[in-house]
Amino acid sequence: MESGKQLTGTLAVAVFTAVLGSLQYGYSLGVINAPQKVIEKHYARSLGVWQERSADLSVNSTEEAELHGAHHHPDVIMYWSLSVSIFSIGGMLSSFLVGFVGDLKGRIKGMLMINVLAVAAGLLMGLCRMWKPHLMVIAGRAVMGFYCGLSSGLVPMYIGEIAPKAYRGALGTLHQLAIVTGILISQVIGLDFILGNDDMWPLLLGLSGAPAVLQTLLLPMCPESPRYLYIVLGKELEAQTSLRRLKGVNEPFAELEEMQREKDEADREARVSILSLIRSSVYRQQLLVALMMHLSQQLSGINAIFYYSTAIFATAGVEQPVYATIGVGAINTVFTLVSVALVDKAGRRTLTLVGLGGMCCCAVAMTVGLRFQIDFSWMSYVSMAAIFLFVCFFEIGPGPIPWFIVAELFSQGPRPAAIALAGCCNWTSNFIIGMTFPYIQAWLGVYVFVLFAALLFCFTLFIYFRVPETKGKSFEEIAAIFQKGRKKSLKDTAELQMLNKSSDA
Repeated sequence: MESGKQLTGTLAVAVFTAVLGSLQYGYSLGVINAPQKVIEKHYARSLGVWQERSADLSVNSTEEAELHGAHHHPDVIMYWSLSVSIFSIGGMLSSFLVGFVGDLKGRIKGMLMINVLAVAAGLLMGLCRMWKPHLMVIAGRAVMGFYCGLSSGLVPMYIGEIAPKAYRGALGTLHQLAIVTGILISQVIGLDFILGNDDMWPLLLGLSGAPAVLQTLLLPMCPESPRYLYIVLGKELEAQTSLRRLKGVNEPFAELEEMQREKDEADREARVSILSLIRSSVYRQQLLVALMMHLSQQLSGINAIFYYSTAIFATAGVEQPVYATIGVGAINTVFTLVSVALVDKAGRRTLTLVGLGGMCCCAVAMTVGLRFQIDFSWMSYVSMAAIFLFVCFFEIGPGPIPWFIVAELFSQGPRPAAIALAGCCNWTSNFIIGMTFPYIQAWLGVYVFVLFAALLFCFTLFIYFRVPETKGKSFEEIAAIFQKGRKKSLKDTAELQMLNKSSDA
């Protein structure tokens, strides 16, 4: 087997340990969905608003009135929306710090340090009954969001830097696989007869800090990123040791040569801050592609389905919508595995195009199904099938690929700043969708997914015309593609200026 293609036990342990952070992110995304009614009831109790409706009623109707009062009281709606969306605010704020934390003490120590946040967040939510549940849960979700903003940048960065070129796509996709597995686990144990009930819901939320404990035990066994050691710190011997452990090769000359070239490039280009990256014309094309890939992931409407799937299935006439939501989670996981298998064969660009195009068609089908299900009962099956297919197409390309393609598009100098910007873009659009979807849904009704279909169509066109294939290419070769495009556009501009001058003359 040729050098650089080995999948060693050390590499497997390192990738598994890193993606525990992604599992935690997925769990935190999904955990808030299933027990919504139970949590709202406890919020209403701690706010003292349910009593307004439940006075002078029988025991049975008290429960109903309590639930009804809880669900529709403006304070409860506000605190509930905040519990869902504060997670994204935390992520938005911390995503800017990814480069700083990653370079401060290295990728491994960076992931170790931020686990303190995850454990603290888990404790805040797990012990929320000790004080005011609504405030404790919101604080815990904010801290967990802050943790996830950092981990969703550090994990793809670390995996992208340690993965052999031949497996970079498949290993990069594992970040998304861990996210969707986390979502699925949270949905299953969020069922009312497991943890999503009156007594156990604080434990359900508190468990979101559990993977951090396991990750803390495993991280000291993982080698530091050889690219970080060699290119950022200039420690060649440590980088060689790390490469030997990760790749299982005695003389990792090819990798060191590639890193030497990248280091020379990095030495020529100054350490790129976020502001200088935004201003730089050199990286403009890559940055535009990176940001649009992340926007296409979040503005596709997928989070509307993750956050509000239970409500959407109830609208579609499903008797047990929670189980349908779990079905979505299971399909989500299966099709991410399909992406892991395909991404290094079919390529990033092809899978993203197939995914976005398929989602666009599904959004149209979903709208048709929801619109006509009152007239034709079988139409509810159309809208449900469309939801399931929508998720399948998402996980084939638009779900996993944006996370690791940013690490592929940029060399070592601008990479941390680019990952930070792309992460912030991802979290900001996530927050916007989480906050506005209920209002957009109220405004557009069954036509809400027409909006997403239009966005998906635009993103598909952008990727078709502007995104190159990065499969199997070194970081140098990818940079060269963009430089070629840039030189061509500069040449065109120069020619245009010459023509203008001659026409003026």
